[in-house]
Amino acid sequence: MIIDSHCHYEVGRGGRPADPGGDAGLGRYLARAKRAGIDRTVLFPGFHDDYAVANRSVARVVAARPDRLLGFAFVHADRDAGRISRLVGTAVREYGFVGIKAHRRDAPITREVCDAARHFGIPVLYDPMGEVSVAELLAEHYPDVPFVLPHLGSFADDWRAQRALVERLVRCPNIHTDTSGVRWFDLLAEAVRRGGAEKVLFGSDGPWLHPGLELAKVRALGLGAAEEELVLSGNLLALVRGERCRKRVSPRARRPSAPFRRRGGAVGVPGP
Repeated sequence: MIIDSHCHYEVGRGGRPADPGGDAGLGRYLARAKRAGIDRTVLFPGFHDDYAVANRSVARVVAARPDRLLGFAFVHADRDAGRISRLVGTAVREYGFVGIKAHRRDAPITREVCDAARHFGIPVLYDPMGEVSVAELLAEHYPDVPFVLPHLGSFADDWRAQRALVERLVRCPNIHTDTSGVRWFDLLAEAVRRGGAEKVLFGSDGPWLHPGLELAKVRALGLGAAEEELVLSGNLLALVRGERCRKRVSPRARRPSAPFRRRGGAVGVPGP
């Protein structure tokens, strides 16, 4: 099985599909994914001014294609403060979603997001936009929550941040990454070699990037059958089934800490 762990569904303000994403973009993506041999895809909204609306729209799409799609709930760490657990609860219980998506462009990740993931036993896909030092705080204070920092930490091809994330993959048991949009191939190979195949998920960043091209990068790594299976599907399945990060939870890990801002609870980022 091949599972794409990173795909967007662009939703308009009224909850209707928005070009160039939405139904048209998703249809193109699904056709390309099928030709590439991709069996299932994790879907979440693009940026939106009301993620309750956007998640509901994604839920309808996922429900219409349950054999092909898995849903992640997008949350805005600041704007949704005070209701994140409710938003995630609706997504998990009513929509059957299996993870949380958050993005640094909206706001830094917060304790509230992490606490919701811990409560529901689901992973968090958090794009740090190059601020990869947050990985150590997440690993220290939420060791029982799996985090995926996509694009090897920076879609902007910031090789310093990407290289720094490789170090975090080595040191932090619950920190993972995905292959989407990573153009420096040798860094991707280094992430798998040093961090381990169990730390890297296949993702395409569809519908904007071609899933077949992104999949070719994984094939080009020349991994053994067992390692390639982990990257292509095994890791994502283990994360959403809660088969990792169940141990190593200490009372200290559950207490608020100095790097976390009190109001809003944003994770402090001291720099890459």
